[in-house]
Amino acid sequence: MLQKIFPFLAWLPLAKKSWKDDLIAGLTGTIIVIPQAVAFAIIAGLPPVYGFYTAMITPVIAALFGSSYHLISGPTTAISIVVFATISEMTDPNDIENYVALTLVLTFMAGVIQLAMGLARMGKLVNFVSHSVIIGFTAGAGVLIAFKQLQHVFGLEIPRGSSFYTILKTIVLNIDQTNWYVFGVAIGTMIIAIIIKEFIKPLSKFYMLIAMVLGSILAYALGGEASGIENVGEIPSSLPRFKIPAFSLTNIQELSTGALTLALLGLIEAVAIARSIALSSHQRIDGNREFKGQGISNIVASFFSSYMGSGSFTRSGVNYQAGAKTPMSAIFAALFLMVVLLLFSSYASYLPKSAMGGIILLVGYNLIDFHHIKQVFKSSGRELIVLGTTLFGALFFELETALFSGIGLSLFFYLEKTAKPNIAILGTTKSHRFVNIIRDPDVQECPQLKIVRIDGSIYFGALEVVSEFFSNLYEKGEVKHVLIVAKGINFIDLAGATWLAYEAKKWQKRGGGIYFSGLKIVSQQILKKGGFREEIGEENFYIDKPSAISDIYNKLDKEVCANCKVRIFHEC
Repeated sequence: MLQKIFPFLAWLPLAKKSWKDDLIAGLTGTIIVIPQAVAFAIIAGLPPVYGFYTAMITPVIAALFGSSYHLISGPTTAISIVVFATISEMTDPNDIENYVALTLVLTFMAGVIQLAMGLARMGKLVNFVSHSVIIGFTAGAGVLIAFKQLQHVFGLEIPRGSSFYTILKTIVLNIDQTNWYVFGVAIGTMIIAIIIKEFIKPLSKFYMLIAMVLGSILAYALGGEASGIENVGEIPSSLPRFKIPAFSLTNIQELSTGALTLALLGLIEAVAIARSIALSSHQRIDGNREFKGQGISNIVASFFSSYMGSGSFTRSGVNYQAGAKTPMSAIFAALFLMVVLLLFSSYASYLPKSAMGGIILLVGYNLIDFHHIKQVFKSSGRELIVLGTTLFGALFFELETALFSGIGLSLFFYLEKTAKPNIAILGTTKSHRFVNIIRDPDVQECPQLKIVRIDGSIYFGALEVVSEFFSNLYEKGEVKHVLIVAKGINFIDLAGATWLAYEAKKWQKRGGGIYFSGLKIVSQQILKKGGFREEIGEENFYIDKPSAISDIYNKLDKEVCANCKVRIFHEC
């Protein structure tokens, strides 16, 4: 019981033995997160120090209450851009005090939603979000992230909160006003990062940090602020303090949609990353516990000047590869980061915005999964529509609109597919093998017994297709008996059970009947509990086709059988 309430009690004994491995992994994680914390805070429209705060508080709480031993939570790109998109609609990002206050309320609300979903055991909900939605959303977010940094790449003034179209138009119309010193630092930093990442493998884990340092040196060599190259500015060397977010009914109402979007996106990110690493670590991931861990971490973080966090694929992957054994590595990383903030924050103030812009351009590009986009383009028109809707929705509409539109569209296609179960008419070959009559022109059918196989579920959404098939069969009047090969029926809901009982009685009044072979026990639950199985007739349910045909054969018109030339059953 204590371990259910405090999950960290389960791995603390292991941490005592593996603390050296976790310490090394934590130190590595600290080096990785320093440039990311600054970059992601800027993407979110916040001063860089809030990226540090989020990278300190969120991962510790998530590690204590989550289920993954290797997941590292904190600021992420997609979350940061949704935070900016949500809060910039309500207030000017230059009004730092109000902007931060609303961000902390948003973080608290998203955390409450995540915790509530975890307590309600809704961890499996993320399975219903199509992979194409995630690919499209992250690609759209990547393009937006890159475009919103172009002002720091070209050295142009672009109003904060501008849309994708406005940014593109402003740059095209003012390209002649580009500050080439700023441009040189941005592109130079990006090229340095690419070279280190792709060609200097021993340093590839630290490519962002090294590129930012070298980019800062390049900016200094080109004249620094005298050449119009702006710096990030002073970063306070203080730890986050406890402060109650500015709760108000107005804020809660206006932020509710954004909070729901952030909560869902954060959970999708965290659970997906935890599961992907678990494929290598062979650890069992509890989705509901991850929901709770993410929720509690964001609720606590909102009281300590930290904005919305989620699982980071980069930091989690590095954490696992660095040899982390328990979540203690995340706690070590946070402690080391506190030391860095207290002792070395003054150095971060000299980071050029153009160097950060170059790094963030690369971050945005890396979010676009060209490989999977190409796969979707080749394999499925419907998935391509879902991906395109989400991607272009992210570029031209609100991010939450894009995400929910993609989810809604993918669910629509799924429901449309399940609403059209495959109904195959079966006949037999000379060797008495049952096959679909469409696939083999030589198969023959019994003139008195129609054998059909239903692949799919009989529920309210599929009733139109199934009932139309049986109505047409009934109106033709060619047969009185129908055997449903039911192995492919996954479930039957109340509407489906009601229809089956009605249809069975209708065929029985004609002197025939509807029979079932191989219907799964799990598919019969509503039939049994609702009394529908008794209405249809217990004797009309069979374990398999042979026993069903053997019994139904006795009910056939023997005069017709005597003149039948088909004789496809063993009984014939």
